[in-house]
Amino acid sequence: MHSFDTMLDRYASLAVKVGVNVQPGQTLVITASLVSADFVRKIARQAYEAGAKDVHIEWRDDELTRMKYDLAPDEAFAEYPRWKANSMEALAEEGAAFLTILDSDPHLLKGVHPERLAAAKKSAGKALYKFRSYTMSNQVSWSVIAAPSPAWAAMVFPDLPAEERIPALWQAIFRATRIDRDDPIQAWREHQEQLNQKVEYLNQKQYHALHYQAPGTDLTIQLPERHIWIGGGEQNAQGVPFMANMPTEEVFTAPLKTGVSGVVRSTKPLSYNGNLIDNFSLTFQEGRIVDFSAETGYEVLKQLIEMDEGSHYLGEVALVPHESPISQSQMIFFQTLFDENASNHLAIGNAYPVCVEGGASLTQEEMEKRGLNTSLTHVDFMIGSGEMNIDGITADGTREPLFRNGNWAV
Repeated sequence: MHSFDTMLDRYASLAVKVGVNVQPGQTLVITASLVSADFVRKIARQAYEAGAKDVHIEWRDDELTRMKYDLAPDEAFAEYPRWKANSMEALAEEGAAFLTILDSDPHLLKGVHPERLAAAKKSAGKALYKFRSYTMSNQVSWSVIAAPSPAWAAMVFPDLPAEERIPALWQAIFRATRIDRDDPIQAWREHQEQLNQKVEYLNQKQYHALHYQAPGTDLTIQLPERHIWIGGGEQNAQGVPFMANMPTEEVFTAPLKTGVSGVVRSTKPLSYNGNLIDNFSLTFQEGRIVDFSAETGYEVLKQLIEMDEGSHYLGEVALVPHESPISQSQMIFFQTLFDENASNHLAIGNAYPVCVEGGASLTQEEMEKRGLNTSLTHVDFMIGSGEMNIDGITADGTREPLFRNGNWAV
């Protein structure tokens, strides 16, 4: 049994060597909350030892973030600092790698007026659109990992004594990211090979559409011509491999923007913009969300869908077996990075251009012509369960079992 400090060092090493895969002479940009300062220092040390030229930290603080939403004037949320967007663009253009640590309170912005949340999200989306195009097209290396905060740990483990919650969440994160294996990096190589097998199968099949059936769900999703399924690691514009999400259990592609019809029901809570949306349902016609409901977070869901025209459509379809390790843990993390890897999921908003042949260099207009959605946002939500069946539909209308009872049928 390794010490906690050793496990933390292994996690930092995995983030640097597999997540962003820092190269000699490269700048690493880390975005994290102050609660993760000790862990950030470990990552920085690993990055410099790997040859990084510089490690730049973008600090967040939940208390200051909430203070602004409570006390700042409305106009503060209608604009995003141009200098900040410019700096992120410049770092991307210089070939930096970007690591984001998710460690905030999932309920941080509960009670904030939804219009303030929507205005802030929209202004940031517009200002950072060019920067995000660099990450979504894999021009640069980027990765998202997580670390506990007291508020998040309390949500996941409410029945534990306060002093045991953060250690318990760390252990759950270590299990989900394979840090508890004898050789985590080798374990990730083997996991990548398993995902590759599914990717190769789906890319060879080139299904015309997928049909989902489950309680509350009867949904058909058409796929674009020459679509590409992706899973696990990817490569940046220089051919350097990186792992965008850790953990990851999914293979994903982009739907045809106007090819989604039917109804889909969520199966796990969605933590969005500091609020929870739960037990919600979306109805689609010709790709567009035409109706929706939610037992919890209706107004927040409404603001998400109405952010722009593209947020009325889907940008991602992802397949995750119900028998995935995170699903089998039967934990709800209240954090999409983990919960989406326990469940088939979809995403509202922008598609990844790399999900079609030649997509990495597509402009926004070219993406639309290829049938991909464009939007200021991209938000994953969970729809899978042990009761979900999915058929792949070929170009001639033949139906083939793809998922049965929540797991791969192939």
